[in-house]
Amino acid sequence: MNFQNTNKTLKVVLSVGDESGIGPEIILKALCSNEIPENIDFILVGSRKNLQNTYENLRSLGLKNLANPKNLNIHDLEISSSENDTQSNYGNSSFQYLKKAIEIVKQYPDSALVTGPICKKSWSLAGHYFSGQTEVLAKSCEAKNVGMLFTAKSPITGWRFNTLLATTHIALCEVPKKLTRELIHSKLDLFKDFCKSYTNEPTLKVAGLNPHAGEDGILGHEEKDWINDALITWNEKNKGIRLLGPLSPDSCWNSSVKAWSDKNAEKHDGILAMYHDQGLIPMKVIAFNYSVNTTIGLPFIRTSPDHGTGFDIAGKGIAQSQSMIEAIKAAIEMTNNSRQLNAH
Repeated sequence: MNFQNTNKTLKVVLSVGDESGIGPEIILKALCSNEIPENIDFILVGSRKNLQNTYENLRSLGLKNLANPKNLNIHDLEISSSENDTQSNYGNSSFQYLKKAIEIVKQYPDSALVTGPICKKSWSLAGHYFSGQTEVLAKSCEAKNVGMLFTAKSPITGWRFNTLLATTHIALCEVPKKLTRELIHSKLDLFKDFCKSYTNEPTLKVAGLNPHAGEDGILGHEEKDWINDALITWNEKNKGIRLLGPLSPDSCWNSSVKAWSDKNAEKHDGILAMYHDQGLIPMKVIAFNYSVNTTIGLPFIRTSPDHGTGFDIAGKGIAQSQSMIEAIKAAIEMTNNSRQLNAH
């Protein structure tokens, strides 16, 4: 297959994810959306047979707005499988699709990767012991400092809502053990660089770890012992950044609600959350289907829909494709921003 790229056409590589879930469906729906620019060179990495079967099933259900796999550029991977463990087979296939997609995107400067949802349990059953796609990407790219960032562009105001996670897929009891001054500094460095692709002087907020950001040591000691000082030290070295925090987590995202829906509201450029659910709950409540997962700190842009495999609705034709559409749009926008920065 010829993957020759041109300077004018942006290449987006799509890994279909777990094919027993909704990944193939939302990709076929998204690729025929009028929200997606026409001048994009897409490569899908997955099983052509599965995509064709998905297309035919959806058509039989009465769906019409679908991309026909016969017209798509598909890097066809048929992974050998065992007859006895279907979940493991799907897990192995989705892992191999991701690895091949990473290999392809590395070949082309300024290309982007969009990944379909995977099942971590299925990966584990197949012998791939990673806590998520982010960790595979970091290892494959030998990237020492990466961040899991969730971003959404408001359809009401056009404001981009960004939440970065200091810690990712770990148990809640492990969060205080993993958080360090060095970790906070490294995440803020990543966040600063990301936000500067949109604005010269970003405003960043940092949520506290404890309720009410510790209430001066009464509800938790981390803020008082070291987080406050860590933020001051970082800000002294990055004086062009307006840094606020640590802020009470229960009100930290209030301004995000206003900025999402009101063009005249005061805007901020990003919030650093201390752990997964602290950042994801407000992100999903405020942005809903417009939220996108992206990995920052890689040599290329990677985005993904902000939802799981949807096994319970797979094959029914009812999966919402908006988050996949937004993931593709975000990958295009971020890659174009990166191109412009590198051109200066």
